[in-house]
This record gives sequence, structure tokens and C-alpha cells, in this order.
Amino acid sequence: MRPMLPSRVLLCVVMTTLSAAAADRLLVANQGDRSLSIVDPATASQITAVPENAVTGHEVIASPDGLTAYVPIYGNSGVGKPGTDGSSMLVIDIPSAKVVRTFDFGHGVRPHCAMFGPKDGLLYVTTELDNSITVFDPKTLKVVGTVPTGQPESHMLAISHDGRRGYTANVGPGTVSVLDLKARKQITVIPISKVTQRISITPDDRMVFTADQTKPQLAVIDTKTNSVKTWIPLPGLGYGTASTLDGKWLLVAVPHEKKVAVVDLSTLKVAQTIDVPSAPQEIVMRPDGQVAYVSCNVSGKVAAIDLTSWKVLNIIDAGKGADGLAWATAH
Repeated sequence: MRPMLPSRVLLCVVMTTLSAAAADRLLVANQGDRSLSIVDPATASQITAVPENAVTGHEVIASPDGLTAYVPIYGNSGVGKPGTDGSSMLVIDIPSAKVVRTFDFGHGVRPHCAMFGPKDGLLYVTTELDNSITVFDPKTLKVVGTVPTGQPESHMLAISHDGRRGYTANVGPGTVSVLDLKARKQITVIPISKVTQRISITPDDRMVFTADQTKPQLAVIDTKTNSVKTWIPLPGLGYGTASTLDGKWLLVAVPHEKKVAVVDLSTLKVAQTIDVPSAPQEIVMRPDGQVAYVSCNVSGKVAAIDLTSWKVLNIIDAGKGADGLAWATAH
């Protein structure tokens, strides 16, 4: 007969198991280091960095169960610039911090932004050189479809919360493609500017945002009319954006000013700015809606912003060229 554990020891074992099973991790794609940082947000420190074997991934997404990260390998170029054409995607096991699989697209596509469909659980990856979104079954890592964007340089992707629509920021053309993800076809193309960057959508799916790269302003797209509704003046050229989970605020990275602008979504005006380390890029919200994380490329840092006090709580060390961010909660 096996001896019974004391109740206190048993409780400790159970709590430790639950804690490990529900571990929160912040993932940071480091362009300069060619690595993926795995950060413990509770201690605001990097646990480890997973090497990408001399290749460069700019973005990352975590599986809904929080156990797997997908890193498209873009290459060593900027959008529309000469350089290598990435043709693969790494699959990283987050608990073991190891690359466990590599998908080969078979030709250079410059894969960049990966997003999970909120309803179908499929993985959508922008494939710039094919002017498309490639759709994967994440469990088998098999391609199950493509969605044509009808535009080159479809760099970033936002998906509506009902899973029906996709929106791509097409950098060089300065447009946004509106996609029917179920029918896997393009609906329309919205002109924005000569150059546009990054894209996000509000929690209620009513507005999409993308930053003009020729003027300090942000385009507000009305998703009902698929047209630019208005422009939000910014304190500098904008970049990555993300809405707070309550839909009241929009955070906008302003890289050259080393700031994050906070936009009141009821008035569509900048209410205040927050100083952060050099070259803020991408913004991701913590699932409880209390903190936003901002990657700061040149400084290799991630700023954690309290969404109540609008103060920087922590500056987290990541890697050189910190760029794409993703949140992972293991279930």
C-alpha cells in the first residue's frame, strides 16, 4: 500500500501542477538575434531565447492552448526591398523551448504575419510574394487553402472576432484588402496612402486601423462601408496598434517619437502619450485587459504599460530587434 501524502504536501503538489499547467508566457520575435524570447510576465524577465538557426522571423503567434508557437521566416529584407525570400515557418514547443517542426513553402514567399481564426481554429499566414494568405491546419501543418489578396506586399493581417473577415495591410501599394475568409476570396481593396503599415481591428469589429507612412495620421476604416471613415492625427508617424479589450482605447506605437499614443475611441482623438524605449513596434494586450506590452525594436526591450494608470510598469529585456509579440497561456 502506497503511503498517503500529508494534506499540505498534496495541496502544494496540486497548486504547483495547476500553476505549471496555466503558465502565462509572453513571446517576442527578435529580428536582430534571430531568436524567439520566452518571457515570464509575472517576473518581467526572459526565461530563455530559442535560436532560429541563422534565419529571421519577424512575427509570432501562439496556439490557442498556449503550448505551441508559430514563427514565419520572412528573410533578411525589408518589405519590398532586395534580400532573401523566406520560404519556411518554424513550429516551437513553448514548454521545452525547442523547434519541433519546420514547414517548407517550396518557394520564396516572404511569410510574415500568422493569426489564428477565432472560430475555425485554422492558422492564417500572410505570404507576400504570392499576393495571398495561406491557410493551414495547425495540427497537421498541411495547407488547406489560400485567400488571394489581389495586392503585393500583404504584410500584416487582422481577423474579425466573428472569423468572417480578414484585412491585410498592403505596404507598398498603400492599400487594405478586405477578405471573405469562409469563401476564401477578396471582397474589395481600400486605398489608404502611398505606403501603409500594420493593421488592427476593434473588439466590436466596427473599425479597422492602419498607419499612413507618409503623414502622421491613422486611417479609420468603417467595416460596414469598407471605406476610410476618418483620419486620426498623431504626434508622429504611427506603426503598430491595438485596442484595449473593453473597446474604449486604442494604443498606437509612434516609433520615431519613442512614444505610445492613447486614442479615445469615443472621440477618435489622442488623449495622451506615454514615453517608452526607442522604436516601439507592436502592441499586444494581456488577456485580463489590465496591461499592454509594447516591443521596442532598437532598444531590444518590451515595455509593460498599466492600462489604468497609463504608466510603464516594467521594462523587460528581450533580444536585439525585438518585434513581433504574442501571448500564450498554457491550458
